[in-house]
Amino acid sequence: MTITHPNAAGIDIGSASHFVAVPPDRDDEPVREFTSFTADLNAMADWLKACGIDTVAMESTGVYWIAVFELLESRGFTVMLINARHVKNVSGRKSDVLDCQWIQQLMTYGLLRGA
Repeated sequence: MTITHPNAAGIDIGSASHFVAVPPDRDDEPVREFTSFTADLNAMADWLKACGIDTVAMESTGVYWIAVFELLESRGFTVMLINARHVKNVSGRKSDVLDCQWIQQLMTYGLLRGA
């Protein structure tokens, strides 16, 4: 497969916290958890910039994505909200950590579309 977004991150949005994955070569800890408070959202955006990320794909089943979307977009990221059904159809993933890594991988290869 061809890599179309080499600087992509994946986020699994939750009500209390968000799990974020970047490519494994960008950080010693390529998956991190950030709470939904403003200070942590800003820390998440700073970390993504430090990792050289320019494209972010995120999955959310509620309205919790709105604050993250607006913040990341205002910081210059290309942000895409993806349809949770497109990602959930693959079996075997059972945790938020695995979900955000899967989203990151799918986005890297250009296999996701915005909702």
